[in-house]
Amino acid sequence: MSEIAKPNYEQLITRIGSVLTEGRNRVATAINTALVQSYWTIGQHIVEYEQQGNERAEYGSNLLNRLVKDLRERYGVGFSRSNIHYMRKLYIAFPKVQTLSELLSWSHYVEILKGDDPLEISFYAAQCAKENWSVRELRRQRNSMLFHRLALSKDKEGIIALATEGQEIQCADDVVKDPYVLEFLNLPQQERYLEGDLEREIINNLQTFLLELGKGFAFIGRQYKVTLGGRHFFVDLVFYHRILKCFVLIDLKRGEIDHGDIGQMNLYLNYFSEEENTEGDNPPIGIVLGAYKDEVLVRYATSGLTNQLFVSKYQLYLPDETSLRQQVQRIIEQE
Repeated sequence: MSEIAKPNYEQLITRIGSVLTEGRNRVATAINTALVQSYWTIGQHIVEYEQQGNERAEYGSNLLNRLVKDLRERYGVGFSRSNIHYMRKLYIAFPKVQTLSELLSWSHYVEILKGDDPLEISFYAAQCAKENWSVRELRRQRNSMLFHRLALSKDKEGIIALATEGQEIQCADDVVKDPYVLEFLNLPQQERYLEGDLEREIINNLQTFLLELGKGFAFIGRQYKVTLGGRHFFVDLVFYHRILKCFVLIDLKRGEIDHGDIGQMNLYLNYFSEEENTEGDNPPIGIVLGAYKDEVLVRYATSGLTNQLFVSKYQLYLPDETSLRQQVQRIIEQE
């Protein structure tokens, strides 16, 4: 047997592997799409049966129990009470099968359908497909009440747009949250910790922190050195936002944010604008992130600044779900 040219042979193996992987991915996507659509159709049949007056009042009790028993006996596993509940809910939430995304698995839809608010359900379906969240990432965003936190900065029209289209990143305001939820750091809420502890745990949990920041953030570095007149300053965290094409600087404060912290961030932004930006970069964004902030102090300290400087709070625990829902509902009702 003649000797095989190794470089060309390795290329052949790589190409075959790529074709195989692509084919398997297409098959998996097709199977997933067929499964979700089948479950949607089952949900449709259940709802239409109810709407015809057949045992409508008994849904959730006798009808559901009978369906679980009979479907299991005839067709085997896959027909748990929970699954049938979510099949029905899938059809109600997405009455047009064309609105289902082939990018989302049945497990994604089950997680999304745990919510009861149609706007919330629509948002997580759109945003999950946009950002390609895993089920675990989706669950974290739901638990942190991402939709409601984003909705608080909008009017009724903005909330509806957020729900139907997902989050659109067009300006600095679109990438800043208040508050940021950092429960994944597992830092004690009552005990003392240093700013260095906060920064270290963020770096140790960088993937989750990037998820909390949102789409488009790329990590550049920590303790980024800025030298002015022989003096050295250090920006805690530096990112680059690939959609807005700008640096994003984050300074961490363990306690309450002071006016000096805001002035220091303004200095960093001026430095990056002149020394770090290159052709095509937009003005940088600065976020001073602390445990507490005085709204009046922040207003006076930021008034008149031309830089894109934001002051936000962070919290080390998940938000109060009831309170956030009520706040968003008030915005909708007032409009």
